[in-house]
Amino acid sequence: MSNQWYLRNPLIHANRRRSAEDSEWIRSFSCSAMKPLIICRGPIRMEAMCVFEEMGISGFGILLSEKDSIVYANALSPELRKSIDPSHIHRVQDYSGASGEERGERIEQIIGIARQHGYDSIFAGYGFMAEDEDMVAAMESAGLNFIGPCSNTIKGAGRKDLAKRTALQVNVSVTPGIDNATILTLLRLHKDEKALQALVEEQKLSVSQSEMDGCETLELLAEMILNAAYKKRIDLFSTDDLAITLSEQVRQLFTKNPENRIRLKAIGGGGGKGQRILDCPTLFKGSASEQLALAVKPVESMLLEVLSEVKATGVGDNKNVLAEINIETVRHEEIQVVGNGDWCITMGGRDCSIQMNEQKLLEISVTVEELEEAIEEAAKNGKEEAVETLKSDLNILQNLEAEAAKFGAAVGLDSVSTFESIVDGSRHFFMEMNTRVQVEHRVTELCYRLRFVNPDDSNDTFAVDSIVELMVLLAEHGSRMPMPSRERRDRCALEVRLNATDHALKPHAGGIVNYWSDTIEGEIRDDQGICLHNPDTNVFVKYHLAGAYDSNIALLLTTGANREESFARMAEILRQTKLAGENLATNLEFHYGLINWLIGNDVNARPATNFVSPYLTAVGQLRKLANRIDIVYAYNEIQSQQLKNTDDAEAKAAIQNILSQKTSLLARALNIMLEEPHYLSGWLALNRQHFEIVGNAKNARIEWLSNPVIILSDLYRYLNMEARNGKPALYVIWDHDQAVLEEAIEFYNQLDERLDCDSWKSLCEFLASSAAEKEFGDSISDVRGAHMGFQLGMEILSVLPYIGHSSRFFELKVNANLMVDIPEHLSDAEVSSESLRALSPPPDAAADEVATPSGGMFYAREAPDRDAFIVKGQHFEKGDPLFIVEVMKMFNKVYAPFSGTVDEILIDADSTIVKKGQVVFRVTPDEIVIEEPEDDMRAARIETTNSFLAFASH
Repeated sequence: MSNQWYLRNPLIHANRRRSAEDSEWIRSFSCSAMKPLIICRGPIRMEAMCVFEEMGISGFGILLSEKDSIVYANALSPELRKSIDPSHIHRVQDYSGASGEERGERIEQIIGIARQHGYDSIFAGYGFMAEDEDMVAAMESAGLNFIGPCSNTIKGAGRKDLAKRTALQVNVSVTPGIDNATILTLLRLHKDEKALQALVEEQKLSVSQSEMDGCETLELLAEMILNAAYKKRIDLFSTDDLAITLSEQVRQLFTKNPENRIRLKAIGGGGGKGQRILDCPTLFKGSASEQLALAVKPVESMLLEVLSEVKATGVGDNKNVLAEINIETVRHEEIQVVGNGDWCITMGGRDCSIQMNEQKLLEISVTVEELEEAIEEAAKNGKEEAVETLKSDLNILQNLEAEAAKFGAAVGLDSVSTFESIVDGSRHFFMEMNTRVQVEHRVTELCYRLRFVNPDDSNDTFAVDSIVELMVLLAEHGSRMPMPSRERRDRCALEVRLNATDHALKPHAGGIVNYWSDTIEGEIRDDQGICLHNPDTNVFVKYHLAGAYDSNIALLLTTGANREESFARMAEILRQTKLAGENLATNLEFHYGLINWLIGNDVNARPATNFVSPYLTAVGQLRKLANRIDIVYAYNEIQSQQLKNTDDAEAKAAIQNILSQKTSLLARALNIMLEEPHYLSGWLALNRQHFEIVGNAKNARIEWLSNPVIILSDLYRYLNMEARNGKPALYVIWDHDQAVLEEAIEFYNQLDERLDCDSWKSLCEFLASSAAEKEFGDSISDVRGAHMGFQLGMEILSVLPYIGHSSRFFELKVNANLMVDIPEHLSDAEVSSESLRALSPPPDAAADEVATPSGGMFYAREAPDRDAFIVKGQHFEKGDPLFIVEVMKMFNKVYAPFSGTVDEILIDADSTIVKKGQVVFRVTPDEIVIEEPEDDMRAARIETTNSFLAFASH
């Protein structure tokens, strides 16, 4: 049991250890003598440990951060449950340092650990240190083998500004914008060569006259001077100076593109960190000049947020920030690139468009073979518009792979990297190259392996199906490795990121995982070993989802023969996954609903990066309407109506008995659906084919196209509550309810076998006809009575379609061309805000208090050298920034929910750990909000419920 995760992970099964049975050429690629030090954490650390072991590398070590004591207050780091020599565990303050200065200290510490303990190589995973040019250069200078791209590649490709310039040089399409704000700032303050030379002398920078004379342009000279300043760890201008330049550049971009938003992006960001988006001028009120001023105004504060988030606010940090046109309805596609410095190849793509706040949520493989097969299938089914979209995607993928290989060669790629791009219709643009292994790298390696062939013997080959193994081989033997060919493995793969977030996808730190269900067949779970049981007691060990790290808990992957099959498998994995704990919130429900929404619409859908926000808005609208339904009142009304329809006392007693027997059968499933809007979203998409909405908007009625009894049975399975031995009654259908359901299903199965009815509607019509009397003779009354009894009370099921219809949920759909149709109301800021509040209600606070919306790290100001947002006695307007809460490495600015004046400040010290709902200010509101009286709220619920009952009536 304790090795369950390890044994069930198919990527760990490959025998990577070179053996005596292998040829001399294959054995020459052994890496068993390496002694790598792993300086990252999370799922990639566990994966690296497992892959190293499989490769015969036994002398590896790991860093263990002091911050882990927050996460593992009552237990060891999960990786330590594996058998690892305690002398190979090295404690550090943290993994990367909180500032440029601390990063330098950490680098020296890592080098010291490596020298002291005999490590010869470094593995940095996919954290920021993996792309730190200075760190890699320091490792190389210290004689350590960095398992990843070399420092020259990281400099040319990893820095977003230099990567963009390289892309332009090799004719790779890039997003319009600026990439040299720091250079422009220096030239604004020192306008000519003479002034720059004086600056060099004044600051005593290591720039020779010959080097200055060799610069062909002022821009190149300014860049050289900036690099010299970075090495000396000094600033040549202030952040305010940079903000002035950036504001002017943004102003010029907005003047030319007033209907486009602009993205600010730190050169060292990644994983959604260090990015902010400015609203376009046309979204503001006023004259054109007033609109432009309002659009540009947030640049300064956003610049500070961006730099703070990537820890680039220190003296001497490179503070360059890109400003790019934000192409709105785009898809995010990335290409896996591999090289050894001489050759460069690609391994297909991944669609990462489903994301929120720049954080990827769902990643899907995109390969030439998969698209060709999808085109063939769509053509066979007469889906002409889908065929055209898929053909366009195939063309884009082929172009992207060609450009990625060209770009990789241009920067001398000697390991693995990811070529990131955006797709806009038939166009595509290069964004950046991530010079590290990606979180979603397994999506690619599940679809392709690389085969290396002995140049002297074509029969002498070996295959590599792990990207981590590939990185190790390239680090140790890269120059000797011949250019490989790629071989297809599984046809389609996808990954969902299980994060510690609430229903609105807001970070939720502090929860404790007490239980996690076992993996099932077809599931690949990367969870850094959380599910490895205690090696001594063989029990699950509690895990604390603290805010010290990002919100990711695990990566769940699966594969299939096509997208349909892989999505179906993922839906089954999510259906059976159970997490339990204290103060626990994850996006498991979101993923289950989303995957089923895509299955119900079209798994080949092409949602853009702006999809999740309106999708969440639609789900929030479901929740809002569900909150206005009184399901107990509704069921009682259904019973009352049934009793009104008969004067027979015996019949009334029978009706009451039947409805009483069904109460828990119906209530248990429906109550969960009304409480879990993400479940409802997926169910509505899957079941849209089983009902019709007839009549006009004011007089809509439902007509079931399938038997509600079967719908109810499927609902219990959808909720993972079908009858199973050994499961607690809390989590499954109760025995007496199962008996009622089985009896009904058996009855309808017998009717199906006996009658030739091709639909639910035709069956109901037949049973009501005189033909049924001929068919069943004297038993017709029993048949009709049983039919009526089994359907009695099933009207309550219509509450689910009613909520979908009345909230306009079905207007969010996939069109014939596979693009998602987002109705206008879901993009309305006020509607979206209401929906998010329904999904993630704010913490309870008195009318004269402002509290923290989540737990995390509190900051009263934007940067250490800035004034606090708010001081005692200050008046604030609704929407003004009040403070910042850093949750799982993301900076979340908290805005005033109303206007008022601060009477008392209860928290003002930066870096204070706060809990959700902790009061920060006591205030006097400008207006006292009077809550709706309870009687009025009750009346509103009854009115909505009566509307539903009219919808459900026949």
